[in-house]
Amino acid sequence: MTLHIGLLVFPNVQQLDLTGPYEVFATLPGVSVHLLWKNLDLLHSSTGLALKPIRTFADCPVLDVLCIPGGLGIDALLEDDETLAFIQQQAASVKYLTSVCTGALVLGAAGLLRGKRATTHWASHDLLESFGAIAVHERVVRDGNLLTGGGVTAGIDFALTMASELIDEAHAQTVQLQLEYAPAPPFEAGHPDTAPARVVERALERGQQAMARRRAVVKRVAPGAV
Repeated sequence: MTLHIGLLVFPNVQQLDLTGPYEVFATLPGVSVHLLWKNLDLLHSSTGLALKPIRTFADCPVLDVLCIPGGLGIDALLEDDETLAFIQQQAASVKYLTSVCTGALVLGAAGLLRGKRATTHWASHDLLESFGAIAVHERVVRDGNLLTGGGVTAGIDFALTMASELIDEAHAQTVQLQLEYAPAPPFEAGHPDTAPARVVERALERGQQAMARRRAVVKRVAPGAV
């Protein structure tokens, strides 16, 4: 029996949030992966990569897994009634409801994180509580059928975790080996806890305007937001 996994794709998505899990899921046997959006128009990621949805909300098949990636484009989704309604509808029937990076905030705006343990990108982590979530600082967090992955590259860890849930650990490990996923970064700068202070400051400065816009949106959609 084919497993159907839906990945939301939208303007200004963070492409690695999407393509990391896509690569893992599409490598698994008996799995069909669907890129979902309101229409089938070509769109672009936050860094300009062209992406093409293959299913609309209206013709989405019955899904086993729904995954919401993050990126700059999630700010618009937080106030997008059509997208939030689609996610709410799917959440009622999917086996697993999931997100990567700031996609968790979209689940929050859909009212699906209240009382749930969840994680997201470090820069937006404090916003989880605005949606009633229990913010957890872990790479992948599970609460019942809700799985959330941390920032960007954590999407691969998340997808491998999902692979072991959906099929088995041996298949997940085989995919990991095929992808040669054995992270050995040249710097210990992948998290604020390990990055040099000046690097953290620079990252915060670069994202200052974007985060100010995001906080303003969250404040509108979530009463009592940070």
